[in-house]
Amino acid sequence: MTAHSSPDGRLSRALACLRGLSVGDALGSQFFLPGNHPLLKRGEVPAGPWRWTDDTEMACSVVAVLAVHQRVDQDALAASFAAHHDSDRGYGRAVDRLLRLIREGGDWRAAAAALFDGRGSWGNGAAMRIAPLGAWYADDPEQATHQAEISAYPTHQHREAVVGAMAVAAAAALAAAPDGPPAADALLDGVISLVPKKSAVGAGLRRARDMLDYDDAATVAAVLGCGRRTTAHDTVPFALWSAARALGDYERGFWTTARVGGDMDTICAIAGGVIASGPAGVPPAVWVERTEALPEWAAPPVGLPG
Repeated sequence: MTAHSSPDGRLSRALACLRGLSVGDALGSQFFLPGNHPLLKRGEVPAGPWRWTDDTEMACSVVAVLAVHQRVDQDALAASFAAHHDSDRGYGRAVDRLLRLIREGGDWRAAAAALFDGRGSWGNGAAMRIAPLGAWYADDPEQATHQAEISAYPTHQHREAVVGAMAVAAAAALAAAPDGPPAADALLDGVISLVPKKSAVGAGLRRARDMLDYDDAATVAAVLGCGRRTTAHDTVPFALWSAARALGDYERGFWTTARVGGDMDTICAIAGGVIASGPAGVPPAVWVERTEALPEWAAPPVGLPG
């Protein structure tokens, strides 16, 4: 076992990624406020504190479960999602109801499978929370995609939502590689090779790869989507396009991502988490200070219950 693959090393990376995810989430959500629109155009941040949303709350459960179980335990993950569910954090209506049902003793397997007339949710919720898992498995991107697939099912059972989670986890694992993050094209090539090709998310990632030389993010977002429909395939390809072009530069990646609009908290959470998976992708200290602190339960000692 190397330091990179030790439980403590994995948890340290996952927490660094989680901080990057939470900053992107909390700051991105600030720009839904009309009074902050001029700041977004100027590239200025509002006064704090910045409160994070369901993206971070669910990501905290992912990290807590990994710390205790060293892998994704679906029952523990579903229970943590339900126990820490705060409906004021901006959950979608379907997942909000689902987590209430689980907390009341319902079976997550049946409840998640029944969503949307039995098709399952294809929203971006499984993808928005999963980057820390990729950072955890930086030494094994294939395992990251496998564990991300498992992690999606307690809330999102549509194939597109599952593939979206797999793609984000793969990107974070590659960005956190022991030898440093790859170039933008290598990152997206690596993600594309690790996720199912026959999916809308996969098709979007291939388009994102072809658009890496575009400098106009608004044009790219018009083609790929930026989460306006809150689906995985309308969210993940652009978020990973933006992250791939800004590995090692969190601030640049954030502004590129946020300025296209759309589901700003989620696309910024995804991009921020992937960028922060690498040691050079730390968000600005003043941004971290203005972001709501992570809960203590998100990082229990390795191997101990949260």
